[in-house]
Amino acid sequence: MSSTPTWKIKLLYDSECPLCMREVNFLRKRDNDRGLVAFVDIADETYSAEANGGIDYETAMGRIHAVLPDGGTIKNVEVFRYVYEVLGMGWVYAITKIPVFGWLADKLYEIWADWRLVLTGRPNLATITAEREKRLECSIEGRCHVEKS
Repeated sequence: MSSTPTWKIKLLYDSECPLCMREVNFLRKRDNDRGLVAFVDIADETYSAEANGGIDYETAMGRIHAVLPDGGTIKNVEVFRYVYEVLGMGWVYAITKIPVFGWLADKLYEIWADWRLVLTGRPNLATITAEREKRLECSIEGRCHVEKS
């Protein structure tokens, strides 16, 4: 039997991104333990696409995503608009409901998302994804070792 979640939005975030963590910490404070927002760290080794709307790690790393209680997913600025509304601060992103401003906000977010890793001093998405896959494979197989020089 499936029960309806108590959260209103499940926010997928990257805990290895310092700027993302500033936003997540702000949102956690605004949630104030009410459980309106479920925060899911995609950088966690146990992250599961199946438990999160089918959104795989690489897709989640490319753009911000969220899962809704009905299992639907949203991405980009729509995530921020929705989470801020849930937390009673919908006015912050209200202007993005006007088509021209929404389009502009989406374009600005796309630029940010494309440059986020570089701006935070991290490798590109392909490298991060490959490193993660190797770590996960090693932990599953239990055969990996680190060579000492």
